Amino acid sequence: MSTAPEPDKAAPDTHPSSAEPQTALKRVKQTSKRTILSWAMWDWGTQPFNTVIITFVFAVYLTSSSFGDTNFTSQALSVSITIAGFAVALAAPVLGQTADRSGRTVAVLRGLTWTLALISAALYFVRPEPSYLWLGLSLLAVGSIVSEIAGVNYNSLLDEVAGEANVGRVSGFGWGMGYLGGILVLLVIYFGFIQPDVGWFGVTGDNGMDIRVSMLVCAVWTLIFTMPTFLNLHDKPHPGHTAIPGVEVYWGRKPRWIWSWLAPVVASYAELVATIRRLWAVSRHTVYFLVASALFRDGLAGIFAFGAVIAAGTFGFTSGEVVIFGAAANIVAGLSTIAFGLLDDKIGPKKVILISLVALLVMGIVIFLLHDKGAIVYWVAGLIMCVFVGPAQSASRSFLARLIPEGKAGEVFGLYATTGRVVSFLSPALFGIAIWLGALITGESNTQYWGILGIVVVLLLGLVAIIPVKEHTEHSLLR
Repeated sequence: MSTAPEPDKAAPDTHPSSAEPQTALKRVKQTSKRTILSWAMWDWGTQPFNTVIITFVFAVYLTSSSFGDTNFTSQALSVSITIAGFAVALAAPVLGQTADRSGRTVAVLRGLTWTLALISAALYFVRPEPSYLWLGLSLLAVGSIVSEIAGVNYNSLLDEVAGEANVGRVSGFGWGMGYLGGILVLLVIYFGFIQPDVGWFGVTGDNGMDIRVSMLVCAVWTLIFTMPTFLNLHDKPHPGHTAIPGVEVYWGRKPRWIWSWLAPVVASYAELVATIRRLWAVSRHTVYFLVASALFRDGLAGIFAFGAVIAAGTFGFTSGEVVIFGAAANIVAGLSTIAFGLLDDKIGPKKVILISLVALLVMGIVIFLLHDKGAIVYWVAGLIMCVFVGPAQSASRSFLARLIPEGKAGEVFGLYATTGRVVSFLSPALFGIAIWLGALITGESNTQYWGILGIVVVLLLGLVAIIPVKEHTEHSLLR
């Protein structure tokens, strides 16, 4: 009886046997530019939820004085995001495996995208009154759950549109398209509704109508610009894939009533545990990468979630100035992410991640130390941070895509999302705790700027965790 090789002790053989799993990216294929563009248009089309709603407009609206004290609304926002993160961690294994096994990744992505558009439109009903705060936070939390699960399916399509030689560029292009789409929608909203006293269609700022109508624009934007994705990308069912195993085993017969819902959930978590065991036995550094990326990705998410909130609450940006900053930030982030995508293919994704995290840590500390020096500090340090946020995210995705065996994209990216969301409470929780500690230590009424330290701590943990992880070229593959 043969013995299994010790995990991750050496780089893979340059001439692996046919029995060894091969990455999907190693397949010889001619992916057209039209296919790559259609894939990237999903990021362009759904970017309003991340850029406009979560980061620069709606989150700022919810934490404004119309809904209550700044510290209270900021901490309430952190609580809602934390709860949403836990929900994603619970749902990702079930939904990711289901889509992967059925081969209906595109169909599932389409349904989630339309749901996201509906939630965006529903934000119109959040009036600028304290009694509407929890409605706004609830919709924001549910939308972030839908967006994150949709992202699992979107990421799993990367190995259908990229090859091993260009995965960094394709991943960076997709992320960059998202940022550039965010610029355009921000400019449309700002000049169309927020900046003018009387905007398009007679919309004014009375009763928050400029912000609320902007939410409808986000919904329409998502529906229109994701159409190329669903017109040009199609499901490719895998004949060998079956329903989630173990359902009948758990219950002894075909489940009925409530068990028809619970049995697949139980079986999916059992399959998740089996996947983690296989990874641990074959490629432990892949597990280490998942843990490290979970940490630093949560820190990156914290920058997006609270960056504009800090701009308004600490540096005194008006709603219009936040939008202008957001547009500039997206230009910087979009171009840098596309450029770093080229670098990713040349020097490897790990080096891109390390460079990005170090720069983000330095700029986060600068913002904290110089918070009382005026808006110019946030303009400079904040835009420098934007240079590195996107590349770190894109390189993390391309790092994992290089390791996924053919036919396991949904499973592994589902695990990627799950591990990320297991710790997704860290940034929002530490953001809120840091604000509380700041008030306790300084006695100031507004210590929101302390929140950046909570995010810095998470980024530092991610940096420390990623340093010992082996380069993607030295990883064994999941069987």
